[in-house]
Amino acid sequence: MDLEEFEVNHRGSVATTNDATSSLSIPDALKWIDAEWHTASRRARWMDLLGDYAGTEPFIIDGHSLIQLVIDDPLLALGKTGDPSFQILHAFHTLERTLDQFIKRSAVFDVVFWDENRHVALKRGVGAFEEASRSLARKLLFNHLLKIRQVSVYVFTGLSDPQWREYLFLRKPMFALVNDGGRDQDSIDPFATKRLLCHRVFLCNLLTSGLALALLAGAEFRDSKVLSFVYESKSRRADGFIPASVRSAYSTAARVLEGEAEDFALVPSPTSIDPLPALRALAIEDIVLKVASLTRFHDARNKALLFAFLIHLTLLPHLSTQERARRLEPMKAGFKHQLASSFLPNIFHAMEVAITSLNTTIDIDVRVFIALVRFLAENNTYSVQDIFGNEATKIVQDRLSLFSVPISTFSQFSVEFLLFPSLASPPIENGLGLLPFSNKIFDDELAPIRNLSEDEGALGAHQIDETEKDEGMESKKGSDTDEWDTSSEEEETSASATKVLPEVPRTGYFDDGTLFNDTRHWHNHKKSLLPKHLGGEAPLKNATEWQRKKKLRADQRFMKTLHDQAATLTGASGAALHQLKIPPVGAASNQLPSKPQKQSYTRPAASKATQKQSKADVIREKNLAQKAQKQFTESIAWLAQRLHDLDSETSLSSLEKSLSDLRRNPRTSEPFVATELGLYRLHRLFQHWILDPERESASVRDKHGITALRTIKDILEVNYSTNDIRQCTQDILNVLGFSAYTDALTVASTTQEDRPLSFKFVKLVKSKTREPLHAFMRITEHPIEWQLRVFGEYMDRSMDSQADPRVSFKPDAWQRQVLDAIDDNKSLLVVAPTSAGKTFISYYAMEKVLRGSDEGVIVYVAPTKALVAQVAAEIYARFSKDLKGRSCWAIHTRDYRIHDPQSCQILVTVPDMLAIMMLSPPLTKVWTPRVKYIILDEIHTIGQQEGGSVWEQILLLAPCPIIGLSATVGAPEKFNTWLEAVQKAGGFQHTFVHHPHRYSHLRKFFYNIHEKPNSTFESISTHKSTGRMRYLHPIAMLAFGPRTIPSDLALEASDTSTLYRALAAHGDLPLSTLDMLDPLNFFPSDRLLQQKDVITYDAALKACLAPMVAQFDPRNTAASLYKVVVSLEDDTLSRVPTEVINTQPERADFRKNLIHLVCDLHAQGDLPAIFFNFDRSDCEIMAQTLLLALFAQEKKWRASNVEWQRKLAQFEEWLSRAKDRERAAARAAKNRVDPDEVKPETMEWQATFDPNAPLPQFSFAGQHTSYTPSMLEDELKQLARWTSTPQWALSCLRRGIAVHHSGMNKRYRTIVESLFRQGFICVIFATGTLALGINAPTKTSIFCGDSPYLTALMYRQCAGRAGRRGYDLLGKVVFYGLPMDRVQRLTLSKLPSLGASFPVTSTLVLRLFNLLEGSGYALAATSAIQRLFRLPQVSFGSEEGKHQLLHHLRFSIDYLRRARLLDEHGRPFNLFGIASHLYYTEPSNFALVTLLRHGVVHRICAQPSVIQAKRDFILLMSHLFGRRYFPGSYLKGENTAEIIKKSASMVILPPLLDDARRVLAAHEDEILRVFTGYALTYGSERSAELGPDTHLPLSGPEFAGTPTFHTATRFGAWLQETALRVVVRSLFVANSGHDDHFDSVSDLAKTARKGLSLNEHAIPSLAPIFAIPAGAGSGEDEDENGNRRSGQPNSKPHAHEFALNAYILDFYTHGQVQPLSEANAIRRGDVWFVLQEFDLTLKAVRGVLEQLIMRKPEGRGGSNTGEGEGEGVSDDLDSGFMDVEDPTEKDGEANDDDEGGTRAAQVGSVVGGVKPSWVSEKDWKVLQVVYEATEEFDEKFKAMWA
Repeated sequence: MDLEEFEVNHRGSVATTNDATSSLSIPDALKWIDAEWHTASRRARWMDLLGDYAGTEPFIIDGHSLIQLVIDDPLLALGKTGDPSFQILHAFHTLERTLDQFIKRSAVFDVVFWDENRHVALKRGVGAFEEASRSLARKLLFNHLLKIRQVSVYVFTGLSDPQWREYLFLRKPMFALVNDGGRDQDSIDPFATKRLLCHRVFLCNLLTSGLALALLAGAEFRDSKVLSFVYESKSRRADGFIPASVRSAYSTAARVLEGEAEDFALVPSPTSIDPLPALRALAIEDIVLKVASLTRFHDARNKALLFAFLIHLTLLPHLSTQERARRLEPMKAGFKHQLASSFLPNIFHAMEVAITSLNTTIDIDVRVFIALVRFLAENNTYSVQDIFGNEATKIVQDRLSLFSVPISTFSQFSVEFLLFPSLASPPIENGLGLLPFSNKIFDDELAPIRNLSEDEGALGAHQIDETEKDEGMESKKGSDTDEWDTSSEEEETSASATKVLPEVPRTGYFDDGTLFNDTRHWHNHKKSLLPKHLGGEAPLKNATEWQRKKKLRADQRFMKTLHDQAATLTGASGAALHQLKIPPVGAASNQLPSKPQKQSYTRPAASKATQKQSKADVIREKNLAQKAQKQFTESIAWLAQRLHDLDSETSLSSLEKSLSDLRRNPRTSEPFVATELGLYRLHRLFQHWILDPERESASVRDKHGITALRTIKDILEVNYSTNDIRQCTQDILNVLGFSAYTDALTVASTTQEDRPLSFKFVKLVKSKTREPLHAFMRITEHPIEWQLRVFGEYMDRSMDSQADPRVSFKPDAWQRQVLDAIDDNKSLLVVAPTSAGKTFISYYAMEKVLRGSDEGVIVYVAPTKALVAQVAAEIYARFSKDLKGRSCWAIHTRDYRIHDPQSCQILVTVPDMLAIMMLSPPLTKVWTPRVKYIILDEIHTIGQQEGGSVWEQILLLAPCPIIGLSATVGAPEKFNTWLEAVQKAGGFQHTFVHHPHRYSHLRKFFYNIHEKPNSTFESISTHKSTGRMRYLHPIAMLAFGPRTIPSDLALEASDTSTLYRALAAHGDLPLSTLDMLDPLNFFPSDRLLQQKDVITYDAALKACLAPMVAQFDPRNTAASLYKVVVSLEDDTLSRVPTEVINTQPERADFRKNLIHLVCDLHAQGDLPAIFFNFDRSDCEIMAQTLLLALFAQEKKWRASNVEWQRKLAQFEEWLSRAKDRERAAARAAKNRVDPDEVKPETMEWQATFDPNAPLPQFSFAGQHTSYTPSMLEDELKQLARWTSTPQWALSCLRRGIAVHHSGMNKRYRTIVESLFRQGFICVIFATGTLALGINAPTKTSIFCGDSPYLTALMYRQCAGRAGRRGYDLLGKVVFYGLPMDRVQRLTLSKLPSLGASFPVTSTLVLRLFNLLEGSGYALAATSAIQRLFRLPQVSFGSEEGKHQLLHHLRFSIDYLRRARLLDEHGRPFNLFGIASHLYYTEPSNFALVTLLRHGVVHRICAQPSVIQAKRDFILLMSHLFGRRYFPGSYLKGENTAEIIKKSASMVILPPLLDDARRVLAAHEDEILRVFTGYALTYGSERSAELGPDTHLPLSGPEFAGTPTFHTATRFGAWLQETALRVVVRSLFVANSGHDDHFDSVSDLAKTARKGLSLNEHAIPSLAPIFAIPAGAGSGEDEDENGNRRSGQPNSKPHAHEFALNAYILDFYTHGQVQPLSEANAIRRGDVWFVLQEFDLTLKAVRGVLEQLIMRKPEGRGGSNTGEGEGEGVSDDLDSGFMDVEDPTEKDGEANDDDEGGTRAAQVGSVVGGVKPSWVSEKDWKVLQVVYEATEEFDEKFKAMWA
C-alpha cells in the first residue's frame, strides 16, 4: 500500500517536467518518463515470481520482449553486425528453452504481442541487414510459437484494442513479463531515443491499467524459482498520469517509427481473442517457389546466389542438427559486405512476404547456404544430381527451372573464400585432469563412476593440449585407474607407467596445509561449541561478580517473561501452571501410562459372574459408596442454593455471567449438576422469551431457538437423564418444531432412582394434549432449512471422533492415525488446515520421548524466532522433568540461546541452527545419535526463496524419523512421494495424513471504502456500524472467471442453502438433479445436521457447478452461471462501478477510513482482530493513524464534556486538600488506643483516578479481562527501561493497539502476544510473521492494502488465524483497501506446488567431509552421507539422476581440492572455516577464500593509509556479501545524480578493484574448466543413454534429417565431414558455430544438450561477483598499487543487467539510517536486518582469520586448535541473549556471549597489542585492518538504534 509514501517521497529527487502543458522534445519527454520509471523502480522488489508471487495465477509474457531476448542472445548468429548469418534453428532452441524454464516450473502464462510495441524487437535504424534479419526472425519465431502446443499466443494492436480489454476481462493476468527497454546509450542509432520513449510510455500505460510488471531480461532461473524485479501496478493513479506534453512527444516518436516501418503484421486483425489458428502445412517446393517469385535479381552473380539459396531451402529438411552445426565459412570482406548489404536483406524481405501471405513457415540456415556456395565454387564440375541427390534434382527441374543456373557459374565465387577450408571442431584445450583423491566412505559412493581417470575426467573423447598449465603446474598424462588406485605405496612406485597429477602449487597465503578442527564458535573462535560435560569450557570460569549478577538478573527476567507467556498460552494467567511432571526413567517405568477416559455418570451394572470378594474389598466398596452418596447429597444442596441465588438475576446477560462463573466450580462437572444447570438456563430463557415484547419476530425466534438447541446438545453430551429431564427436553423440541429429532436429542433415564428437578420448569405445552402453548416459538420453515440458514456454525464438527486413552480429547479419525504413526515410530507428513487440530501432535511426540529415556532428544524446528519462543513457553508450561542439573528443554537460534541445547531433551530451534548442529563434527559423535524425532513445523517454507535448501538438507541428513506439519502445501502428494523415498532410505516407515477440512468456517467480507460513512467518528461507545462490511458469497467470487473451483473453497451451511436456491432459479439443471439436491431430500430428517453432512452437500453442489464453471464466459449474461453469480452478489457492492471497485483507494482515503473500519468491527463484536499488511512501515503508520484519530477525538471530547470538566475540578480540589488528609491521618494515628488496631480505610475514587489515562470510549483495550491498566503500566516501565521501544508504540498499548513485526524488539513482541491472548489488546497490525503458527487466536483477520507478498499461500496462512479451534465457531476475513478483482483472485487462487532447491552444493560437500573427518568417521556421519548419495532423486524438484549427481560430486571434490580446501584424503584444511561458516553465501564464500589465498586481502591491508585499507576491505566485502540489486534504471547517471547530490550516500557500489577482479576471473576460469570436464565426461560416458540431440525442448519435431543424405550426396558427405563435433553443447546452439569451448559457467549450463541437466547455481561460479554492470562509470582514481578504486577494467566480463546497491559501504561511511532509506531505497523496516546479516558475516570472517593467524605453527598437517599464546577461553554466559542484540534492546540488557564484556579484551589483543613472534607482519596487518573495520561497522550498527 506504500503508506509511508516510499515511492512518492522520491519524486522530489528525480527530474520532472515543470509544465505539463508545454511542448517537450523527444529527449526531454524521455527524460521525464525515465524519471517516472526510475521512481517505479525504487519500489520494485526482487521476488520469486512463481513461489512467492503468482503461484498458479496466469500471467503474460510480452511476445516482443521475448523475441528481443532471443535475438539479442550474444551466442545467436542472427542479425549481428559483421556476421551475415541467420541461424534460426538456434533461435528456435533459445525460444523454446526460455519458455521451458517457465513450463517445467508449472507456470501458467500466455504469450501476448502488442503491435504498437514491436519496435523494441525490430530496432529500426541499425542497418539494412540487421533490420531485415530481425523482422524476418520476428515472423519466424512468432510462427514457431504457434506450433508449441503448451503455449497460447494472442495478438493485439495495442493497449487500446477492445480485444485486449476483453482478454484482460476474461483471462485476468496477474502481471506481464517485459523488458524495460535498456538505456539510451547508442548515439549511432538515430531511432534509439524514440524507441525507448515509446516503450517506456507503453510500460507506464500497462502499470496504470492495473497490471503489475516483472522484468524478463535479467530474470534468474534458480532451482524451482524464477527471480526478477516486480513493479506493482498503479491503477489508483491512472487518470492523467502522463502529462499531455509527454504524450505529444510520444505521438511524434511513434509516427516517426511507424513511417520507417516496412514490416508486416504478424496476423490479420483478429476478430476474437481465441488462440490463433494453426499455420498451413505446405510442401517446401511451394514455399520456395513463392519466395523465388518475389525476388528481383537481374545480374548473374545474384541470380546464382538466389539459386543456391533456394536449393539450400529445399535441402534443410534433409539435414540433421549435426550437419548444421558449423562455423561461418571464412570469406573476403567484400563478399561478406555484398551478402549483408544487398542480397540477404532482399531475400529476407521476400521470404517474410511469402510466409505471411501463405500463412506458413520455413526453415533458413544462412551458414548452410554459404557453405553450399563455397562447395559449388570449389566443386563446379559435378552435376546437380551428384551434388544434391535425386529428390532435390527433381525439384530443381520441375519447379525451379526458371531460377536455376549452371553449376559452373559458381566458379566465380571461388576467389571470395579464403584459402583454408572450413574445419571441424578443434581439440578442447581447457580441460583439467582430476587431482588424486581417495576417501574410504566416498570411494564406495563414487564406485559407479569408478572408470573416471584423472585425465578422462576432463577430456572424455577429446584431447588436452599438454602445454596447458594450471598456476604454473604442467598437466601430465595418467592411466585410467590413477584416481581410484587404492593400492599400497609400494605398488604406486612399481613399474606401472601411471603418473599422478601433482598437487596445486601453494600461493603463500593461508596455504600451509593446516588441518581445520571445527570446534569453535563461528563469531568468536575463543568459544567452544561443546559444553563442559562433553569436553568444552566450563561456564563462567573466570567471571567477575558483576558478570555473575548480570547473568542472574538476566535469567530472572527471562524466566519471569517465559512464565507469563506460558500462562497466557495455557489459560493459567493468575494461577499456577499445571505442568505434567515426568519422572526420570531411571526412577520410573519407561512406558507411557494410559490417561483415563472421561466417564459419564452411570451406576455400575450388576456383574453376571459373581466373584468372591475379600472383606477388605467389601469394606472399601462400602466406603466408596458412602462417600459418593454423601457427595451426591451435598451437591443436591449446593445446587438448590445456587439456583435460589440465580433466581435473583433479572436479565439474561447477568444470568449468563453468573452461570459462567459457576462453571469454574468443580461440582458443575458432576453429570446431574451440569444437566440441571443447563435445563435451568433453558427455563429462564423461555421465561424471558414469553415476556419479550418482540417475541414473535423472526430474529428473536432464531436467536432463542439457536440457544435452546445448543444447550440441548450440551445436555446430551453429559449423558445423564431422568424422566423429568427427558420430558422437559421433549417439550422444548416439540415447541420449537423439532419433535422429529426427539429420539436423537434425548437420553433414556440413566438412574435407577428417578428424582425430580430441583426447580419447576416453565410450562410450554398443554398438560393433556401436549400441544404447544405459544405458537410464536415454532420455526416457520423446515428444520433442515432452518439449520442450514442459522445453525451452521453450531453443528457438530467431529470427523468420526472417538475417545482415546492417549489424549484428553476425542480425536478424529485422522488424528488417531497420527497417534498410531508416532507410537510406531514412523515418519509423518501431516497436511491439515489451520484450526483442524494439529497442535497436539508435537506435544504428544515430545511426551513420548521424555517418557522413553533420559537421553533421547526431540527437535522442534520452527521457521521464525517468534514461533520458537512461543513453542518453548508452551513446553515450559506443559512439561517438567528433573534431569539432575540438565534442562528439560532449550532454545537455540542464531540470535540467542536459552539453556544448553546439547544437554536438553526438547530442543526448539530454527532450520539453520539444526543444520549447523547436524553438520558439526563434535556434535555428530555425542549429540546426533541421541535425536529420536525431528518435528518440522510449517514445512511448506521449504519452498521459499531464502532458506529452502536448508530444510531439504535437514530432511536428507536426518538421523531419525521426522514429523512434517503444514496447513498449506500445494500438491502434497508430489512432495510426499519424495519425502517417503528419503525416509525409507533412512530405514524409517512413513505415513501421509491429509485432512482437507477446517474445523471452523471462514466468512469473507469486503469493506466498501468507496462508500462514504453515514456519520463521523465521535467515540467507540457511541459508534454504530456503518454497514460497509459487505458479505462475499464464495460462489459470487466466480465472477472473476476461473476455469475450476479451488478444492479449499469451502461453503458454509448457509452458503449451500442460498446456492441451491440460486441453482433452482437460474441453473437450468434437470429436475432430477434439483430434486436430488433439495436439502429436504438430501439430508437426514431424524437428527441434527453435522458438519460432515454439509461437506458432502457442498461437494454435490460443486459437482453440478463444475461443468458451468469450465465453460463460463463472463461476457455471456444469459449464461446460467452468470445469473447464479449475480443472484449471490451483494446488492450494495453490485452498485459500485466496476472501474471504481477494481481500483486501489488513495492513501488518504485508506488512512481516513481506518478508524471507521475498526469501530465497525468493535460494534459488531468482531474484535479482537489482526490487521495484516506486508510492509513493516505501513503497519506502524496504520497503528499511529488509529492512535491519532482516537487521541484527537478524545481531546475534543475532554474539552467539550461538562461532566468531565466537573470531574476534573473535583479531582483538582481533592489534590489541593492533600495536606489536610495527611494531618487528619496523623491525628487519627496519634489518637488510636490500640496501636495494632487496623482501621478500615475508605478509598475515594480520586485516589485511583488518572486524568491522563485513555478513556474507555476512546480505547480498544479489552474491558472484560483480568489484566488491569496498572499491570500494563508495570510492563511498560520495564519495556521502557530495557528497550528503546518508541513512545507511540507504548501509547498504542495503553489503548489496546499493537504492532507486530520482526523489526520490533523481542520483549515488546512477547508482551503483545501475551496481552492479545489475554484479551487486553484487541487490535494488532502485523506482517505475515504472525501468521506462521503464532498462537494469536483472533475473531477476524483483515487484509489491509495490496502487496506482492500477499500470495495464495500467505492469504491462507493469515486468513487461517481467524476462527481458531476452541475459541470461535466462525472466523471472519475482511478485505480493506484492496481492489475487488484482487480479492476475487485471492479467494479463488490455488496453492502452488512446493518449490525445491538443489541441496548438494559445493559447500555442503565440503561440510560433509568436515563432518566425516572431525567426527572420526562416526556412524551418524557415514550413515547420513550414504543415505544422501544413494537416493534415486536427491531433491523433489530436481532433474538430476543418481549418476549425474555422482559426477557432480566428483568434480565438486576436484574443485575443492584445487581451492586447497581439501587434501587428497578429504580432510578440510587452510581456509575451510571461511567457506563452511559462510555456507549460506555461496559462491561468495569461495570468492573470499580465493582472494585470501592469492593475497588480495593482504595487499589491500598493506596500504600505507589504514583508513583507505579499511574502506577498500569493506568495499570488497560489500561485493561479496552485500549484493543487493537495483533495477537497471539506476545505471543511468541522470537518475542517481540528483539523489547523490542531496544525500550522504553514493548509492551505486563502485566496481571491484582490478587486483580482486583479476584473481576472481582466473579462479572462475579454473571453475569453468573443472565443470566443463565434468560435463564432457558425463556426456561421453552416457552418450548412448542421452541419445541424439535432435529434438527441441517443447515443440517436438525431430531435426534428424534424411539418414542417407550424407552418404548418397557429395554435398551431404562434405557437410558431415566439416561439421562441428560436440559432446556437451546442444547441437542447436552449435548451429551458430559454438563447440565445447565455453565462455562461462552460465554459458555451460544454459547451452548444454538435452538430457544433460547442469544446475548453474550448484556450481560455485564467481562470474556474477566480478561482473561489471552495463553502463558502469569510468575509473576515478587509483590506489598506491595502481588499482582503480571505482572504475572498471578495459573489458566488461559478464556485464550485469542490474546495478549493485552501495548500502553497506554507504553505511560504513556515514552510519546513518535515513540516507539508506531515502537514497539507497531500503525500506526502514528492512534496514536493521540487512545490516545485521553483514555484521555477523564480518564477525565470522574476523573469527576465522584470527584463528588461522594467531595459532602457533605446528608444521604441515598440524591441527589448528585456534588457541595461541596467552589466549584464554572466554566465559560462556549461556542463558540469555547472545551473539546478536535485538534491534531496540538497550545496552543494559545486552548479554552477548562473544560481544559482551570480553569484546574490549579481544580487540585489545590485536589493535595496539603486541604481535606474537610467530605471526608475520603481513598477517598482523590483515588482522588489524579486519578487526578495526569490523569494530567500526559494528559500533555504527549498534549506535543507530541508541
